[in-house]
Amino acid sequence: MKILGISAFYHDSAACLVDAGDIVAAAQEERFTRKKHDYAFPTNAVEYCLKEAGITADQLDLVVFYDKPLLKFERLLETYLSYSPAGFKLFLMGLPLWLKQKLHTPRELDAGLGGKYTGRFAFLEHHESHAASAFFPSPFEEAAILTLDGVGEWATGSLARGKGNKIELLEELRFPHSIGLLYSAFTYFTGFKVNSGEYKLMGLAPYGEPVYADKMRDELLELRDDGSFLLNMDYFAFCYQDVMTSTKMDQLFGGPPRKAESPITKREMDIAASIQVVTEDIVLRIAQHAHEVTGSSNLTLAGGVALNCVANGRVLREGPFERIWIQPAAGDAGGALGAALFAWHQLFDGKRTPMSPDSQKGSLLGPEYSDAEIEAFLDGIGAVYTHYDDEDALCERVAELIATENVVGHMAGRMEFGPRALGARSILGDPRSTEMQKTMNLKIKFRESFRPFAPSILRDHVHEYFDMKPDEDSPYMLLVAPVQEDKRLEIDASATGLDKLNQLRSVVPAITHVDNSARVQTVHEDRHPRFARILRAFERKTGTPLMINTSFNVRGEPIVCTPEDAYRCFMATNMDALVIERFVLEKSAQPNAETFDTDAHLSQFALD
Repeated sequence: MKILGISAFYHDSAACLVDAGDIVAAAQEERFTRKKHDYAFPTNAVEYCLKEAGITADQLDLVVFYDKPLLKFERLLETYLSYSPAGFKLFLMGLPLWLKQKLHTPRELDAGLGGKYTGRFAFLEHHESHAASAFFPSPFEEAAILTLDGVGEWATGSLARGKGNKIELLEELRFPHSIGLLYSAFTYFTGFKVNSGEYKLMGLAPYGEPVYADKMRDELLELRDDGSFLLNMDYFAFCYQDVMTSTKMDQLFGGPPRKAESPITKREMDIAASIQVVTEDIVLRIAQHAHEVTGSSNLTLAGGVALNCVANGRVLREGPFERIWIQPAAGDAGGALGAALFAWHQLFDGKRTPMSPDSQKGSLLGPEYSDAEIEAFLDGIGAVYTHYDDEDALCERVAELIATENVVGHMAGRMEFGPRALGARSILGDPRSTEMQKTMNLKIKFRESFRPFAPSILRDHVHEYFDMKPDEDSPYMLLVAPVQEDKRLEIDASATGLDKLNQLRSVVPAITHVDNSARVQTVHEDRHPRFARILRAFERKTGTPLMINTSFNVRGEPIVCTPEDAYRCFMATNMDALVIERFVLEKSAQPNAETFDTDAHLSQFALD
């Protein structure tokens, strides 16, 4: 049975095709259209999924949408009426799109499938889709399931129990009381873009001190022992305005929200540190409650808050669960995957056999390209390249480039599904370099210098560099762990704010954040044979079994998908080399290669 799951019209549209419970393909629409967080109907992603499965739309058995638009509209209408007349302007702003598109989702689905699909459509609740994406691909026969995000229809979080091929919803937290919206409110207040800048807020937190944490707990929310809470809505404006916070929040924190692109001050750093601590406290309480209610030793997570890898790391280290699995496409895009899996297991009672390490296939579920396709493209644009017939020789060359402080774009195999680059669409660098973090942030990614980079490390070495168990798995870069004490260096403890950025904190300074932590991806040959081979070669050359791994894109653009995307990004930045499958291109050999001035080049990209 072939089931197509779709998420669309709100944030990060995506499609996923499941065949008898097997995840065949999944991709976000933004990767094809090059519009970051594209929310339009995922026409290109659907076309890719059908092509990968070798079918056409008329051969689908079911199409499932990841939420219930009518129920969501009910919530919006009730909210606007509750805040009338203050909410009337916001209601009028959103009404045309609802009348034109969102209230006619079946019609939009039919049009998006070219009128070729003649079967029925199924609509799930938003958090059902999240819960299914968390549990069904996990390696567990049974588990507690937590979903936490901004808001779906009414639910902002849910606790469920998964067992075998069934999910049972146990508890919900409802709008407007939302941990996702609380975090997004401070994303907005510190001058970053809501729904895309939350990871910047998390990255900024270690530069500050949580001096406002008690004030947040006392003034902004009523937090209960089980992690549920009520927001004090006097401080929040998202129910009736197109901003997140009210003027009362300005008074509480001594001034208005920071303007985007303006200097970041100590206030923003301390606010970031404070809301991060409060968020971790809430998540830990919710996890403890989930353990008490379900009695399970396993936990699965999904929803946008599950991308807060610092909180995830604390749940793993300090929480009551023995094992945790987090959906790598935890946000709305993963709802497409969850919807398709929910239909197979829950609606059709399809068999489920938990797989080790999971059934997500490394989240390498997107398109890949043949050597013939790549060669035709490179020859067509006159690129200069070396083709390697021998995989080991290729990996040795890539490792040598990185070991000599070259920044390398790497594209190989199927594209990742979800926001993290896992080696298939990655920019790689030497973690030992004292200047690599600044170089890659400012000259390659064209983004804020404070942003940390994540390490990819051979799984059998993870415990040597990070406070993790031997062979502990973190394949999706969703856990933060401290750098081991014996890898750290002495620092000046009096440094504050962005001055911390200039300190060398470990023997791998380029991936060590200012709080001596790192967002870890473990790599093993079973899921990432090429990437593991490069890491092994790098280890032989340098004695270091890890390297910088950041997403292959520049600020304001999605991760690259095609060879054309990769080459364009390579040529538009100060990247030194590009690898596309078995083709290696060095910047110095390319016709019309340029060196870009960082400040001038920043203006060419959509800043957020």
